[in-house]
Amino acid sequence: MGGGARELAGYLAALAGWVAGLAVAVLPQWRQSSYAGDAIITAVGLHEGLWMSCAAQSTGQVQCRLHDSLLSLEVHIQTCRALMVISLLLGFFGIIVSVVGMKCTKVGEEDPVTKSRIAVAGGVLFILSGLCTLAAVSLYATQVTYEFFRESTIPINARYEFGSALFVGWGAASLSMLGGSLLCCSCPAKERRGQQYHQQSRPSTAREYV
Repeated sequence: MGGGARELAGYLAALAGWVAGLAVAVLPQWRQSSYAGDAIITAVGLHEGLWMSCAAQSTGQVQCRLHDSLLSLEVHIQTCRALMVISLLLGFFGIIVSVVGMKCTKVGEEDPVTKSRIAVAGGVLFILSGLCTLAAVSLYATQVTYEFFRESTIPINARYEFGSALFVGWGAASLSMLGGSLLCCSCPAKERRGQQYHQQSRPSTAREYV
């Protein structure tokens, strides 16, 4: 795969990961009511996310409510919120920087070495964005697992388990890190060595003619 095709593939993968991460941040399906156990004790399915909680009835009607207070939220929810916001910001700047640095665009610098360095910077931003998303969904999943298996008087079919947003989040983090890694493969080592050799050889040639 050529350098330009590799950069384009990495950019598209990272962009898809960022869009998926944006969807994950707003989806309320971070955890959902469990249907494990002998009997279902309620006809209402509960879903909770970072910003709201929803109740889906058997008739298909869904009612959602935003979380009332920021300070009253549990620590892991506040941490996941912060990580997702940071992830989206890093990914947004990564999108802009990568467009400037990609070889298939004519935005910004025309020097191929400089553009490659800019593309690498965009790849690093995408990797950091993916790591933040991965940390957020993994932290939330750990808390859901702990609350599900800890000893409690709550029936098992009234507890919560993983929601679909967590699985989408893991996929989004993987795409962002994969795309960022492909962009980081644009490191201009060969061009830099050739340019340094050219600059070192020019003065000696000029002295010979003098």
